[in-house]
Amino acid sequence: MILGMSTFTFVHTALSLIALVTGIIVVIGLLTSKRLRGWTVLFLVTAVATSATGFGFKVDSYGASHAIGALSLVALLVAILAYYAFHLHGAWRWIYAVTAIIAAYFLVFVTIAQAFKKIPALTALAPTLSEPPFAVAQGITLVIFVILGIAAARKFHPGMSG
Repeated sequence: MILGMSTFTFVHTALSLIALVTGIIVVIGLLTSKRLRGWTVLFLVTAVATSATGFGFKVDSYGASHAIGALSLVALLVAILAYYAFHLHGAWRWIYAVTAIIAAYFLVFVTIAQAFKKIPALTALAPTLSEPPFAVAQGITLVIFVILGIAAARKFHPGMSG
């Protein structure tokens, strides 16, 4: 047990936090047309690891968390291919930008859900995560990330040395 969590949960949470922070840094890089290679690899690796380890939790049935994890892994696979296999050539530039933004969005989506589950004041507002405060928080987040995705697809034009 580490900080009241199993070792597995602690590792998953640590990976999630690293992916979340590095994802925000990568999004800023996309909007400023910078590759940020070191941050990008750390983001992609930790985001894949957090999505993959999310399937390791014992649950009774397939749920929304599994769907988010699977969708995140698909977005990350496309982002990795666009960046490393296709080297951001042609349409792969904007495909990378959009899928990296989608992967970052899923991390924020889950963070909001966890906040509503773990922070008593938020839990009181949306105990089942189906109440309006949760929907509004997620809706605003979605709108922000759609705007970020469009902006990143338009602005991300890294130079060869970026």
